[in-house]
Amino acid sequence: MTDISASMYGMFALLSMALRTLVDELQEHSAQAGFGDVRPAHGFVFQRLAPDGATGNELAEHLGITKQAASQMIDYLEERGYVARQPHPTDKRGKLIVLTSKGWDNIHSTEAIMSKLEAQWANLIGRENLEQLRFSLRHLVFAANEGTLPALKPIW
Repeated sequence: MTDISASMYGMFALLSMALRTLVDELQEHSAQAGFGDVRPAHGFVFQRLAPDGATGNELAEHLGITKQAASQMIDYLEERGYVARQPHPTDKRGKLIVLTSKGWDNIHSTEAIMSKLEAQWANLIGRENLEQLRFSLRHLVFAANEGTLPALKPIW
């Protein structure tokens, strides 16, 4: 077996490839489950909207995108039945973006797929090694962020 951890395949590259592999597998399984119109960036939208919804401005801020880009993303997901705009409970002019039952179905499907993918990785490298990897990554993230977990945001 070639040592892929050396030279041009340093830790940054390996972490990037691992993430890309998981995202690609998640997309493939999601499409098979009937959610082929959901892109990776939409997962970050769903994550922010669950459980109580958010305004378009809150979503834009969370994703690090313009309000216009957030509005386009909301339009896309609304047209496909994943989200709905509702009157905001405290701001008469505002709209609250919430997940529909189809949006929740996507979240539950994604959770099941992620569990399956994690089990596959545990079979490949061993449960103990996977737990050690999780522990080490968590430790690195906490240490790099002064003891807190940063918001889960897309890498644009």
